[in-house]
Amino acid sequence: MAYDGKLLARARTRLEELRADNQAEQRRRLALAYGRVPEIERIDARLRSQMAQLARLAVSRAPDLTERLAALKKENLDLQMRRAELLVKNGWTPEYLDEIVSCPICRDSGTVEGRPCSCLVKLYNQELTKELGVLLRGGDESFERFDLNLYSAVPEPGQSSSAREAMALVYDSCRKFADNFPQVSASLLLQGGTGLGKTYLSACIARVVAAKGFSVCYDTASSALDAFERQKFARDPAEAEAAGARVRRMLSCDLMILDDLGTEMLTPMSVSALYTLLNSRLTEDRRTIISTNLSNEELARRYTPQICSRIAGEFIHLPFVGRDIRLLKKNT
Repeated sequence: MAYDGKLLARARTRLEELRADNQAEQRRRLALAYGRVPEIERIDARLRSQMAQLARLAVSRAPDLTERLAALKKENLDLQMRRAELLVKNGWTPEYLDEIVSCPICRDSGTVEGRPCSCLVKLYNQELTKELGVLLRGGDESFERFDLNLYSAVPEPGQSSSAREAMALVYDSCRKFADNFPQVSASLLLQGGTGLGKTYLSACIARVVAAKGFSVCYDTASSALDAFERQKFARDPAEAEAAGARVRRMLSCDLMILDDLGTEMLTPMSVSALYTLLNSRLTEDRRTIISTNLSNEELARRYTPQICSRIAGEFIHLPFVGRDIRLLKKNT
């Protein structure tokens, strides 16, 4: 994955803050333990002096080197045992004064064998999600708050199942997608009229996936596809670079959520951008969620066969049915 330098710097800053908090907590614990049990402080001072003594012995040629090393080792073990006894006796664990780290893999350095550690990648993905999550405004979207009772339990004339039954299946599919991500076999097409919960369930998925540490880009089709055009045609170099960074994130993020497909201005450039976005992500086996008010027939009339073929063949279609929830809430 290509990392955005600005976002990577933010992630490193957050990791530094975590490390500083851990170090501050360790200092607090040391001050507490030393103040309550001064013998622990004396033991720690002796253990540190032993390290320097060991270094001197390692380069010496003393005839009794073996015996002196053995004696030093025995003293060290005795001191550690005494230290552990004092900690437990005073209500702490034997590890209470050990170094505190948030990541046992890199020990909060952020790097393993010259590569970003998974902990740094997780922080980076969180920054990426915040950067492009323009529709995630810290609201209350969650699967637990999704209310199926807003959908009618009475089947419409000529229908064998009710809107509530149909939406229960949609809800289950969205929740399984979020819970099993990234081990999901296909992308999702959320399809149906205005106010039926497409954006809400998209946001629910985004929150669950982002909480796992995966990168999520969530944007409207109009805004997302506009970035492709600005990348190519913006006269201001800074604007073009900013748009280019957005495009790279949308192409490389773990999950791209494209909201309100069909509301963007239809131009040859927007159609080309949509094909690039979908095809590139499919080629890289990255998952995408599209929400749209358009029917299959309207999609076929609006977009090229290449785009429609990819949507038809690579996306699970989830039909949203019922009455406009926003209007129902307004009238209650």
